[in-house]
Amino acid sequence: MTTEIQSKLFELQDKKYRDFQSGLIPGVDGFEAIGVRTPELRKYAKELVKREGIEEFLNDLPHKYFDENQLQAFIISEIKDFDKCIEELEKFLPYVNNWATCDQMSPKVFKKHKNELLKYIEKWMKSKETYTIRFAIGMLMQHFLDEDFDPKYLKAVSKIKSDEYYINMMIAWYFATALAKQYEKALPYIQEKKLDKWVHNKTIQKAIESYRLTAEQKEYLRTQKVK
Repeated sequence: MTTEIQSKLFELQDKKYRDFQSGLIPGVDGFEAIGVRTPELRKYAKELVKREGIEEFLNDLPHKYFDENQLQAFIISEIKDFDKCIEELEKFLPYVNNWATCDQMSPKVFKKHKNELLKYIEKWMKSKETYTIRFAIGMLMQHFLDEDFDPKYLKAVSKIKSDEYYINMMIAWYFATALAKQYEKALPYIQEKKLDKWVHNKTIQKAIESYRLTAEQKEYLRTQKVK
């Protein structure tokens, strides 16, 4: 199965796109891309998720190519059974080694199982793996900043302290989005400087770049930057 999938990926290869990708994802040990565009990978994943024996590919970890990781992320995102999706996700998360695979993995089934999802998000946030933590924050941002929002989630994310750039960037992204969606609840974390300095300033930067905040909100946030 893995050999068949690799052959298909090379059939879909775009070498110029491969070179472009390599510049977007620096510093990953052993990074090797075939160069398949995302729409092609998503389309292929929808075919493969229905294939009997796809577990052989999903279990063949670690993969050699970035594109295989992307494909696995998209296959997992298509799994319709919540428990099966979680099972495959937990096997795969320790092997996620870059922001693109982490951020583009978004299981559709989670929308219908938010209560069950929360306990896994809480567990993943306590992980020692950079991209497991980043994924957890991303899922909290995606699914729990609207009608299912609870202020305790802001507190949980604010307590995550890390030297990892890709974790801190996600915390900033989370709080910038929270400012756009739950301004009154998120603002005290800026006013009271509850975030690390870099995260604090990056949050403000990303919030100011958002079209979802008013001019007045952005002007006030500029006054809250830490020098």
